[in-house]
Amino acid sequence: MKVLAVIDSFKGSMTSLEAGQAAASGILRADPSAQVTVRALADGGEGTVEALTSNMGGRIRSVRVTGPLGDPVMCGYGIIDAASTAVIEMAGAAGLLLVPEEKRNPLYTTTYGVGEVIRDAIAQGCRRFIIGIGGSATNDGGVGMLQALGYGFLDKQGRPAAYGASGLKDLETITDDLVIPELSQCCFRIACDVRNVLCGRSGCSAVFGPQKGASPEMVRQMDQWLADYAELAREKYPHADPCAEGTGAAGGMGFAFLTFTNAQLESGIDIILEETKMEESIKEADLIITGEGRLDAQTAMGKAPVGVARLAQKYKKPVVALAGSITRDAVACNARGITAYCPSVRGAVSLEEAMRKSTAMENMADTAEQVFRLYSIHGGS
Repeated sequence: MKVLAVIDSFKGSMTSLEAGQAAASGILRADPSAQVTVRALADGGEGTVEALTSNMGGRIRSVRVTGPLGDPVMCGYGIIDAASTAVIEMAGAAGLLLVPEEKRNPLYTTTYGVGEVIRDAIAQGCRRFIIGIGGSATNDGGVGMLQALGYGFLDKQGRPAAYGASGLKDLETITDDLVIPELSQCCFRIACDVRNVLCGRSGCSAVFGPQKGASPEMVRQMDQWLADYAELAREKYPHADPCAEGTGAAGGMGFAFLTFTNAQLESGIDIILEETKMEESIKEADLIITGEGRLDAQTAMGKAPVGVARLAQKYKKPVVALAGSITRDAVACNARGITAYCPSVRGAVSLEEAMRKSTAMENMADTAEQVFRLYSIHGGS
């Protein structure tokens, strides 16, 4: 019997590959003759670099770049040499988790390091980019990233804008004469599942600013500065559209990519499944094991396990989802192609214990074993 284990990461506990390998070990305990294939899975957020790089035969490169607070950080990204493709997680250079809670303030956090990663990848020969823009600490409209790529954002005195959202308030001129020439040869697939526009009630400042440390007054200021920035951008680039869905993603990073680069905003899971040719693996399997740390109604809205299930439905393949926790509203997943789901945590334990990697992997293996035993008796023969 052929089984495909393709499980999203359990954040803070197991990576996608670790979760899949644990499930595989449990299945093989039940039936040593089973053919289990483990593939990494992500939806454009955490784990995207690992999922795409491991599935596509790439390599990881680490570079020293400017972090969200202006201090240097090491950021790893993937390179698939055969496809001249770079895989980047914005959070690796400008992520909220890189900023201590007491220092979170989007007035000063920058995306400059993201541009430095892109620039490094271009120097490595990459011309295709897959970039996940979730988990940002920023609200600078992507200006920091664009500055690193050679765009000029200048005030009345011709001085470069300061890092962070505060740098937007004095913008007078945008220049592109120093943009690195290779950028025009590059195309970007941006993993973006956020539909927010750039400004207004559903804009990035109002919706996501407070999560990044913004006060109500800061939200009001940043929203106005972004609106002025968008108008300035539209004067130079008429196609700029701050009302387009996704422009408010990652503090305006969606707007920056759509306006200043050859980019498309796409569903993260769709990018992953397509780029890794996951459909071929699903087509060949008899049973698919998927899952994530928490299975709930949000999963059914299009997160990674349901993306897998959608493809499995095409070939009428059974899909079992395993998760650390499962909410009552996760029943919505059944209507989206997940045949059945099971919690992997056994018994009442502390969250700390449940999330310990050794415990989580042991629980995953034991649960997968029992699921497979049941399936092989009632559905797999």
